[in-house]
Amino acid sequence: MEETAQELTDHVSQFQKYLDEHTPELISFGIKVVLSIVVLYIGSRLIRWVLGLVRRSLGRTGMDKGAVQFLCSFLKALLYILLIFGIGMNFGIKESSVAALLGTAGVTIGLALQGGLSNLAGGVMLLIFKPFQVGDYIIVDKANGWEGTVYKIEICYTTLLSVDYRHIVIPNGTLSGNTVVNLTARDMRKLELKIGISYDSDMHKAKQILEQIIKDDKGTREDQGMLVYVDELAESAVTLGLRVWVPTEDYWTVRWRLNETIKDEFDRQGIRIPYRQLDVHLIS
Repeated sequence: MEETAQELTDHVSQFQKYLDEHTPELISFGIKVVLSIVVLYIGSRLIRWVLGLVRRSLGRTGMDKGAVQFLCSFLKALLYILLIFGIGMNFGIKESSVAALLGTAGVTIGLALQGGLSNLAGGVMLLIFKPFQVGDYIIVDKANGWEGTVYKIEICYTTLLSVDYRHIVIPNGTLSGNTVVNLTARDMRKLELKIGISYDSDMHKAKQILEQIIKDDKGTREDQGMLVYVDELAESAVTLGLRVWVPTEDYWTVRWRLNETIKDEFDRQGIRIPYRQLDVHLIS
């Protein structure tokens, strides 16, 4: 029991001696930690202010919104690296050591995250060639639902906003390496509809009705050309087609309105639209 008490006393004495010898160093280290936290807080606020200033300044120049978002994302990463570099120097780490550490970390991360680097390179390609801009409606993979309005373009990822307000985040490497359909790249867009009528209905009368409908619609552009034609003689219907040019922003509005108008007018003038049906004959 006396030996245990003596050992405890010795440990306490050693700890007290350690504190006496290293108190200045511990105080200095504590001050550095506090200063680093303050610098990190102030630096983060300053970085946000700088990014806001740069974003507003670039916006006034008329630069593409996607390019502004990409540059601000890159600048944000760079400024935070410099901030961490400065905090490291506050702890007495030499510039050469920090530079070597960053270089080694960069190589290691680069080997581990080759996909991330390809996304960064893809973002640069998107910035240079501009296959789409913020606000454009694009289709990347319709089968998987990768389509929507471009919401923002960042260093490694592009975010789309779907029609039902889902955020679709796609790597820039995927976008730069795949086919992207930009539906809003042009001011005008061709609208095409196929309508089936029964073989008993007057085909020529139906064509005249369609021609008058697209001519009277306020959203169609007669100067760009209008066409009504017989597309196919199908098994149970004569398929008529129409092609007309409409402003891109009005595409769906005009399409829905034409469908409704065609159905109403065909019903009014006795043009029958066939539908699938099954006739069952009972033989006794």
